[in-house]
Amino acid sequence: MWRATRYLEELGILGINRRNADYILPLNPRSAFPRVDDKILTKQLAAAHQIPTPPLYHIIEYHGDLAHFDKTVSNHPQFVIKPARGTGGGGIVLVVDRSSDGFVKQSGEVISKDDLVYHISSILSGIYSLEGLEDRALIEGLVIPDPIFASITYQGVPDIRIIVYQGVPLMAMVRLPTRASDGKANLHRGAIGVGVDLRSGRTLKGVHHSLVIDRHPDTGHPVSGIQVPCWEEMLRIAVRSCEMTGLGYVGVDLVVDQNRGPLLLELNARPGLAIQIANRDGLHGRLKRIDQAPPEIFATVDSRVAWAMETFGATF
Repeated sequence: MWRATRYLEELGILGINRRNADYILPLNPRSAFPRVDDKILTKQLAAAHQIPTPPLYHIIEYHGDLAHFDKTVSNHPQFVIKPARGTGGGGIVLVVDRSSDGFVKQSGEVISKDDLVYHISSILSGIYSLEGLEDRALIEGLVIPDPIFASITYQGVPDIRIIVYQGVPLMAMVRLPTRASDGKANLHRGAIGVGVDLRSGRTLKGVHHSLVIDRHPDTGHPVSGIQVPCWEEMLRIAVRSCEMTGLGYVGVDLVVDQNRGPLLLELNARPGLAIQIANRDGLHGRLKRIDQAPPEIFATVDSRVAWAMETFGATF
């Protein structure tokens, strides 16, 4: 065990204990966690900093509000329902159409109005919230994903996770929905994480259930060599999103809407570590390089992005 731990350290791999002790605890004050844990607060903060997010249609705060659900969504044939304090994709429902029997989810399954209202009631009761406490539900606009990832996505909406440390982006991956993940872009549900070269914005190898892969398990298409759209803009949004939170170590989740371009989806104060497998590189080595970077690179958002692209470009 000691030899394995030593070997991983030599490779620059960041483990969960070191992540928590050396980065999350000292750099992410608990007082700032609500800014990233509560999606409503995140959207409000993003609006104040002119960072684009999917449009917010409505907030359901009380069970009594559900009596007006029909009126709330009457002008929105497509929408997403989310718990404000949900985690790991739990409780999220994507509605893409209507039918005589109810609402059509992104999987093609039809959910009745009564079942959907019951689901929202469960959100309000806190079933999907981080701490099991009463929650609020968001109804927001459905993202129409850029078709660049269509060949390596099973339904759902792919997103891009960028890790930002001290205002510098250091690693990124595209998270791709699969049949196993029920169209959700969450790795622990069975989605794929595909590394992204920070310099070019092109995809690298993938990871699925902790195994390195070359092709999407459902579509069979190669996951590497795809250019992420608006790459430098996405890096700048990630840096600005980190700055607005007051946190020093953040996972920034973005989507690329076909019509609106890059949008901030949500933030994570405790981003996972599988991104290292997807990139075949360790976070700890990159974190140390940022600690040793010359002070002038921190002057502006653009200087930090330029330095990260040059420093952390793919080497394999």
